[in-house]
Amino acid sequence: MKKVTPSVQKLPSLGLSLMPVLALIGLLAADVIAFGEDSSYGANQIAMLLAALVAGGIGMIQGTKWDTMSKAMSNSVAQTTEALLILLMIGALSGTWLLAGIIPAFIHYGLQVLEPGIFLFAACIICGVLSLATGSSWGTVGTIGIALIGIGTALGLSPGWIAGAIISGAYFGDKMSPLSDTTNIAATVGGTDLFTHIRYMTITTVPSLVIALLVFLVVGFGGAAADGNFEASFASELGNAVFGTFNIHAGLFVAPIAVLVMITKKVPAAAALFIGAILGALTAIIFQPNLIMNQSTVGEGASFAMMAFETSIQAMALDTQIITGSELADALLNSSGMAGMLNTVWLILCATIFGSIMQATGMLQSITNAILKGVGTTFSLVARSVGTCLAFNVLASDQYLAIIVPGNMLKDAYEEQGLAPENLSRTLEDSGTVTSVLIPWNTCGVAQSGILGISTWTYLPYCIFNWISPIMTLIVAATGFKVRSLTEAKKTIPTAIN
Repeated sequence: MKKVTPSVQKLPSLGLSLMPVLALIGLLAADVIAFGEDSSYGANQIAMLLAALVAGGIGMIQGTKWDTMSKAMSNSVAQTTEALLILLMIGALSGTWLLAGIIPAFIHYGLQVLEPGIFLFAACIICGVLSLATGSSWGTVGTIGIALIGIGTALGLSPGWIAGAIISGAYFGDKMSPLSDTTNIAATVGGTDLFTHIRYMTITTVPSLVIALLVFLVVGFGGAAADGNFEASFASELGNAVFGTFNIHAGLFVAPIAVLVMITKKVPAAAALFIGAILGALTAIIFQPNLIMNQSTVGEGASFAMMAFETSIQAMALDTQIITGSELADALLNSSGMAGMLNTVWLILCATIFGSIMQATGMLQSITNAILKGVGTTFSLVARSVGTCLAFNVLASDQYLAIIVPGNMLKDAYEEQGLAPENLSRTLEDSGTVTSVLIPWNTCGVAQSGILGISTWTYLPYCIFNWISPIMTLIVAATGFKVRSLTEAKKTIPTAIN
């Protein structure tokens, strides 16, 4: 977010500056009570606009002119344009990759590694792969996660451990995927490019995942009860549904490999994702012609070319639902395309408006000064960043706010400390993205608890990856390992890690 100098000579007091934040917390809490997991589908957006109104009103009383706030909003929204475009491209890609059978192929091959003794380990990997491929932790938990809960329970594992493995894998993939909205938001707010952000996150994320997998492996071998019949029946049901609908083979992975190659070649994210979506549509036309004809609604007598065009555009822009006859498979095989991203776009815009008004009025600076008072080392700055993200997840009940608002508050502090922006973006993800699901009244905690049918308090201790991530970022800051300076960043290419 572009820095806006307040129009008042004196910053508002800390008490006045906290009033919009307290109003926002109260409104978000009311939203969660009234709307539950649906609170992020409109209610939270209204809450942020109302809180922005409170901030704007206080600011005008304090002497901030409307023109200053208006320019701040325009500048902030303009800087989100690329991230919003990427989100729309993610929706398009997920739709065509479903139509092409790419996502079903990921699911199919992932399920092949299931064994009773390594169930927790495998569940974490499967969810990680699917979330990495789709960029959605909610989608992963709401699809394969539900199936894995049933299998794990039948194998005699604790529901808390099962949910912990599922959520750990899902949030690893969500955090590291270039298709993830939170990954794109953190990079944008932090002020670095997407792939530098992802590569820099590997320093803390990979060790966190390794520790989680080791824990799940030990626990799985120590407490799993084998039940081959249940596993076989599950694999048979899903396998028959997938093979009866899609042509599954290695050729389907051409599009994902092409996207990975483009990423390594530093092709801009939006362009790489859009090309990936187009390749997905071509893959569907080549390998899934029968499915295209079944999905098409253009009517009898239409040419295959028109059917392919209609289904491809439908998959990119709107919803795609594959009907197989299996309730389990049908729950997995659906996508909302670009349209499914519009709510996230709306949420980002409203959060950006709130943050820009807080900044233009000087309130954000006043709160930041209080938070950063006494900061003298890299570790103390990172530690307070972690604490701020956790506080927003607890108090504001929203994952996006826990990334956007602290990021805007602390961006200048990292620059003044001489730290490259990827240090901030990594810390936002390590502490803001992954801890949201651990808070029972946070929208993420409410959603995952409702989807899995397991209370947040039950699975909270067992989400090993989610607990380790913020600890790992503190360890890195304390040791100084791979803490990149602005000077070092300017000497290297944008996507390199020192």
